Amino acid sequence: MIRFFVATLVLLVAAMPAWAQQQLSPAAFYGTWTGGGVAENRDSIYFNMTTRDLDVVIRPIENGFTVTWTTVIRQGGSIQQPNQRRRETVRTFRPAATGRYWRCTEAGDVLSGKEVCWARITGQTLTLYQMTVLPSGTYEIEQYDRTLSGTGMDLKFTRLRDREPVRTVTGKLIKSGQ
Repeated sequence: MIRFFVATLVLLVAAMPAWAQQQLSPAAFYGTWTGGGVAENRDSIYFNMTTRDLDVVIRPIENGFTVTWTTVIRQGGSIQQPNQRRRETVRTFRPAATGRYWRCTEAGDVLSGKEVCWARITGQTLTLYQMTVLPSGTYEIEQYDRTLSGTGMDLKFTRLRDREPVRTVTGKLIKSGQ
């Protein structure tokens, strides 16, 4: 009996990495997520990092899903009354022809100043990409990695301009509603 228990336990532990790498559907990410994060850039060693309140709502729509994210940035001002900026972004995604990626319906002609965006899921992570060509002809790409974890959702945002890091935000969110 003990051998059976040990053998079963060994098989379960060996199979766990396969479970963790399963391809999730967007439904795994649906809900309202709330938390906070810290932004850093290459000048963070000289200046204070900024804190951010983060809200993410991921909802199903017919043949796709929407992602709405709100960021409240506190920077400058005083400790008692910091300057605050609020940004909200909404993106709608529909399956691309391959079935492995989702096309952003708000995407436009990147060479006309519009952004192009898309999403993909790998393992436990929903990644959104947004790319813009700047007036100088250089590009800027933003990547939002939202990874499901045992405690909720981990966020990593990265902005690159012509391959150079501009800003990184890391945060933790918890599910606060469906």
